[in-house]
Amino acid sequence: MASSMCPKYKNYKHMKLELIRGDIANQPDMDAIVNAANAQLRTGGGVAGAIHRAAGPGLEEECRPLAPIQPGQAVITGAHQLPNKYVIHCLGPVYGRDKPSDKLLAACYKNALKLAEEHRLRSIAFPAISTGVFGYPLDDAAEVAVSTIQEMTGTLEHLETIRMVLFSERDLQAFHRQVAGK
Repeated sequence: MASSMCPKYKNYKHMKLELIRGDIANQPDMDAIVNAANAQLRTGGGVAGAIHRAAGPGLEEECRPLAPIQPGQAVITGAHQLPNKYVIHCLGPVYGRDKPSDKLLAACYKNALKLAEEHRLRSIAFPAISTGVFGYPLDDAAEVAVSTIQEMTGTLEHLETIRMVLFSERDLQAFHRQVAGK
């Protein structure tokens, strides 16, 4: 099952933003999922670990020549053993170290959405980038993510569904507050 809750959503023009609590590595109805990657695009903890474990060793092998990436950058690979077509890898900022953090975090979402458009994808699922070990405050990260997605809606021709896949109820509520306020 892709999520443990019914999605909450908001429509923007021809596109829908969904918020669910679930596992980013288990979104079989999405064309692409986004990996909250490390600079070397290797398996790790959190989101990167879950995605690499589910995708199998071929993902890390395909990532190797694309690394390293810088905060705010995004690259795209095949999904290997995941049920999706693609994985888009973004390096979010380490809060308090990579500055300006808000601009770098927004760049992650923008660059991932641009790659999705270039590949004519209809759907993409994001985790809450940088909110784990990178320490970005959850409410601030939710504001950047939702504002950036809303700002990009006018430039998205192919995407019909953007899904935020959130790990905990607390994460889901933070994003829901941002969507409700926009």
